[in-house]
Amino acid sequence: MLRRAAAGRCDVAVVGAGPFGLSVAAHLRAADGLSVRVFGPTMSFWQQQMPTGMLLRSPWEACHLSDPARELTLDHYHAQCERPFSSPVPLSSFVEYGHWFQRTAVPDVDERTVRTVDRVADGFELELADGERVAADRVVVAAGIADFAWRPPEYAALPEAHVSHSVDHRDLSSFSGKRVAVIGGGQSALESAALLHEHGSEVEIFVRDPQVRWLIRRWHHRIGVLSRLAYAPPDVGPAFVSWLVALPQVFRLMPRKLQDRLARRSVRAAGSAWLVPRLQDVPIATDRSVAEAARANGHVRLRLDDGETRTVDHILLATGYRVDVAKYPFLSPRLVERIRQVGGYPRLDHGFETNVPGLHFVGAPAAWSMGPLMRFVAGADFAAHSVARGVMSAAGRSRG
Repeated sequence: MLRRAAAGRCDVAVVGAGPFGLSVAAHLRAADGLSVRVFGPTMSFWQQQMPTGMLLRSPWEACHLSDPARELTLDHYHAQCERPFSSPVPLSSFVEYGHWFQRTAVPDVDERTVRTVDRVADGFELELADGERVAADRVVVAAGIADFAWRPPEYAALPEAHVSHSVDHRDLSSFSGKRVAVIGGGQSALESAALLHEHGSEVEIFVRDPQVRWLIRRWHHRIGVLSRLAYAPPDVGPAFVSWLVALPQVFRLMPRKLQDRLARRSVRAAGSAWLVPRLQDVPIATDRSVAEAARANGHVRLRLDDGETRTVDHILLATGYRVDVAKYPFLSPRLVERIRQVGGYPRLDHGFETNVPGLHFVGAPAAWSMGPLMRFVAGADFAAHSVARGVMSAAGRSRG
């Protein structure tokens, strides 16, 4: 039900101020009479937990945040930006774009973090980091993927000084002069290795798969401009499948087994072609995994599955993320228990709403229900439109 928000109360609380949270808030605020509050530091994951010097894997067309009038795209920001940039989009420029979008579309973001979200009789109650409590009729969780960082158990016995996840680092220059083993074969692993090498580290990459996959669009070279028929603008997934991924409303209607197969194919580990020359002098061991990692005289000794060994100063795990909404520390255990899930993913309806009335998830947690596009910034537009329609539809029914 829409109502004038009393002090400490709102119609919708958005937890997270990254690309998805800001986009959803921009669309919700276009609804007359709807009070919306957004909580969390703006673009914090991108600004604090991705390495300085990074370039975005997504193409320019897939880096837009979403507002109802489509007046706050990356193109609009670039047109008035004092420091022009090009594709691949630098991380620093994307972060600045996100802040510009926030100042324009959602100027009153509350930078305080949310400590707890719980279900109460008439909606939800949020406790903020300073102890203040806020009541909300609905909650949209747009908290990103940092809490889902996957750290393989074989490294659990090592101290933080010897092993870390890529999400733990903003500045990789601290590894200058050190021997670093990078575990993984995706964009994060390959780009982290390139940055480490450029900072003066001695790097080796260990890839479980038989080969490194490079995102080289051979269709483009074969059919030129007609390649746009093969690849949708978000550029997620292989030729032609890309268009199914770009249309979540179609993707989610396909048989479940087909969805799962296409999703795996669309997000498998791969690296941008522009990384190839930057890694020419970095050894890459393919078809190799670490069987054992142990401390040895202040270093780490790795025993590989083929019996070979390496001695390094640090292991950087670029092993990706595994969604499990129970790992969001702010969701109360009893609320998590009520959410219908599949392997850690919440089951969502067309409005990104769970079976708990008024609780929505956007971003990577929506990927099981809406497809792999939700793992990328490009999914923010569809999510924002869908959540706004769902919220307003529910409000219309309650008023009726």
